[in-house]
Formats: sequence, structure tokens, C-alpha cells
Amino acid sequence: MPAVHSLSKKNHRFILHRLSLVGGWLFLLFGVSRPCAATLVVFEDGRHLRVASYEVVGDDRLTLGLVGGGTMTIPLDIVERIVDDEYERPLPVPESAPGGVATDPLAKEKRSVRAFSETLSPSSSSGLIPSSPFSSQILEAAKQHRIDPALLAAVIRVESNFVSWAVSRKGARGLMQLMPATARRLGVKRPFDPRDNIGGGAAYLAELAVRFGETNADLILAAYNAGENAVEEFGGVPPYRETRDYVKRVLALWGAAAPLSHAAL
Repeated sequence: MPAVHSLSKKNHRFILHRLSLVGGWLFLLFGVSRPCAATLVVFEDGRHLRVASYEVVGDDRLTLGLVGGGTMTIPLDIVERIVDDEYERPLPVPESAPGGVATDPLAKEKRSVRAFSETLSPSSSSGLIPSSPFSSQILEAAKQHRIDPALLAAVIRVESNFVSWAVSRKGARGLMQLMPATARRLGVKRPFDPRDNIGGGAAYLAELAVRFGETNADLILAAYNAGENAVEEFGGVPPYRETRDYVKRVLALWGAAAPLSHAAL
């Protein structure tokens, strides 16, 4: 089967341009202000398209069922993420909100994602890192990218439950469930290799910490799930059921490991 990576950047741009035209037509026909339990497909250039359904075909294609009828098949490699259960936009963020991005009630306390503890181990009481070979890779990536290993473990628990060969129905792969486009951007060449995958996921969390602030874990996690543009567009955690549930679950696990992550790198 030919690899999607063989597609040129010119072809990628052409496909994304065609998709933007489809998205604009759907906007005019159906609008986007009403509640909609559809699926949001986010592309690597930040644009997005609401679809009625999707299906990964083989390892490198994605068939989209368009709202209103019809389908199209595109390279999976140009999709940054897929988010289920889109809902109506919330009220605009007050102008007084710093940077136009408001923290969400999901974040109950300000805690830096840069916190670090050498004591985190497979036998820790948090239970975040089970007895497995992955604790060393988690600690290695945590040190390299200055991300709390307990947060990395919490993300892995929610994303893949520590199954290194996991593949989601959306096409996300490995322990930290990286989409092909994200893995490529982060330089992850072997998404099913624990060290490579965790290193890429940690690098991405570190990027998000710089963009949204290291104490805004809710925004960082929301962006990891739904994309940076979605967080900025909605002025906080997007109102997607999947994303809000994701943020709650990771924060709960990370909170359980708080006593183990107290020293700064």
C-alpha cells in the first residue's frame, strides 16, 4: 500500500483548499451556531470541517461522511485530530480575560505541569504507572522536556491505558495516541516504539505549556485533545463533550499523584 508521506506538500495544500471550499458550502447551507452532535475533523493547517461520520480505511486513508449527504476520502496524514460530539459555542470570553483565553472551572487549582519528582516509580501509590517497562521512558521524556512524569503517565493512562500498540478508530497510534500528522511534525518515526511515542507526546505537551502557560493544565490538555486553535477560538476548554471529559479524567489522575510531584526541575 503506498504511503501517504509520498504525497507532496503541494498536493496537501490542494486537498486542504478543496476541503475548505466544502466546509464553506456546508456553513452556508447549515450554519454552525446551532447545537450539533457531529464530528469535527481538524486538519494540520488548523482548518476544520464538521462531518456526519468518518472511517479509517487501511492505514492511510480517511473516508468522511459529509453533513447533508455524500462522502469523500482523504489522506489520513493531513488530519491533525478528530473530535467527537461538537456542541454549541459558549458565550464570548470577557474582554478583561488575559490574552483572550479564560481558564475553565475544570482547573480547580493552579499547578505547574513542569513539576517533577524523581520518586515516581512503578510501585508508587498513585498507581499511574503500572509494573511495566514504560516507567523509564516516561521519566526520560519528562526530564528531557521538563514535563511532570505524573502528568505524562495520566495522559497515557487515559489515551491508551498503557497499550503501546493501540490504534484508535480515528487512526491515532501508540501510548500517547499520536495522529500521523502530529507524529510527523514532532519527528516521531516509530509511533509504536514506547520511547519515540512518549518523547513525541511529551514534546507536544511542552509546546502547549509554552503557548498556554505552564499552570493552565486544563488548557494544555484541551489543546492536546481538541487542538490549539479550538482552545483559542472558544476562549478556554472547548464545549465538546469528549474534550471536557478527557480533561476531567486526566486532571483527576494527575491530582491523585500530586504528593509525588512537588520538586521543580
